[in-house]
Amino acid sequence: MKTDTITAIATGLSNAGISVIRISGTDAFTIIDQIYKSKSGNKILSKESSHTIHYGYIVDEGQVIDEVMVVIMKSPSTYTREDSIEIDCHGGIVVTRKILETVLKHGARIAEPGEFTKRAFLNGRIDLSQAEAVCDIIHAKNELALKNSLNQLKGNVFELIKNLRGTILRDIAFIEAALDDPEHISLEGFNDELAKHLDKESQAIDQLIRESKNGKIIKEGIKTVIIGKPNAGKSSLLNTLVGEDRAIVTDIAGTTRDTLEETINLNGIVLNVIDTAGIRDTKDIIEKIGVDKALRIATEADLIIFVLDSSTNIDENDEAILKLIHDKKAILLLNKSDLEAKISTDEIKEKTAHPIINISIKENSGIDEFVQEIKTMFFGGELSFNEDIYITNERHRQAFIETSESLKLVKQSIDTGMPEDFYSIDLMNAYEILGRIIGENVEEDLVNMIFKEFCMGK
Repeated sequence: MKTDTITAIATGLSNAGISVIRISGTDAFTIIDQIYKSKSGNKILSKESSHTIHYGYIVDEGQVIDEVMVVIMKSPSTYTREDSIEIDCHGGIVVTRKILETVLKHGARIAEPGEFTKRAFLNGRIDLSQAEAVCDIIHAKNELALKNSLNQLKGNVFELIKNLRGTILRDIAFIEAALDDPEHISLEGFNDELAKHLDKESQAIDQLIRESKNGKIIKEGIKTVIIGKPNAGKSSLLNTLVGEDRAIVTDIAGTTRDTLEETINLNGIVLNVIDTAGIRDTKDIIEKIGVDKALRIATEADLIIFVLDSSTNIDENDEAILKLIHDKKAILLLNKSDLEAKISTDEIKEKTAHPIINISIKENSGIDEFVQEIKTMFFGGELSFNEDIYITNERHRQAFIETSESLKLVKQSIDTGMPEDFYSIDLMNAYEILGRIIGENVEEDLVNMIFKEFCMGK
């Protein structure tokens, strides 16, 4: 582990009210004592109390660079568990860079992306799942993602894994002790007790795996494709959801020839919306490419919004789309409900089991019902949770899947009457896999890869 002193600009490098330069490491106070000057000129920050703020100036070779506030924090009660300094200066680009250069000049080096949080992990301040939650908080796209990341940062995943590993380790220890000293420790009846433990552990893990799809949606948003015939109102729907004219809307069929993508926060739900070319038979080569692309994208979507023009009759193109979305999550919107209807809800219900909503994009009606249907479809009608854990990290999900498989192997060994030492092998494998989530038994290359995803200064 590197123990030298690191520094970075922790705020965006732009003209702003303030900028923050962070310093962490064994020489943090040596550096600040060389470049900080109090108003009275006789204050030495290394001799001041920890977790205090000091007004003064950053100087270099006798020249004042900026008027600043300096926060001093002494180890181990800091984010990195190292001596740490934060310099709050004016937010100009030139002055911020000049202060950073001065800190570097006096012995620090530029921190790598995520290195402050990496040191917090390596020094035992947080586990690896909490470190990853820090990154997720920074990149949260909505309130749900933020709450879930905050729950993980509080250690919810760590506590769950600690409890699971504790039970597994006790079972391993009992088996090993009984095998080493069979005269004093009996394994009689242990299989039944172990099976109960395995059922409880498997239920908890399998629930996390099942709900990980919702976790992915919370974090990344719902991949949503708007599909339908030309002039059904797809692009108008996109513009309504976005709140501005992003897609060109005309009365000419086939106006949209390629996909148009937008990320929309719809009352707390993030939709990664793709507007597609109208589905129809066409001899126009360019339009046909757009149609084929629309059909391909629809097969990969989390949600398909099928917009029908209720003022026209259903034709073979609509029938083809209904067949395409048969086994997909989809919502049917009967648009243009302000006009005389030629398609009835009952008629559509005979052809599909998907939810059907009458809307009028022109009159902005039916949109609230549409949003509520998405909540029901993906979140059971609610968009809030308390201390529930949703796995949003693919690395964690894969580890839970591997753990589940190892526990199943133990159960199979019990059912087939295998010797008890076989149990220990798969139990230990499950124990070690869970440890990888929180950073135990984890390879250095993986740790480095995780922290490279962080922004500078964090």
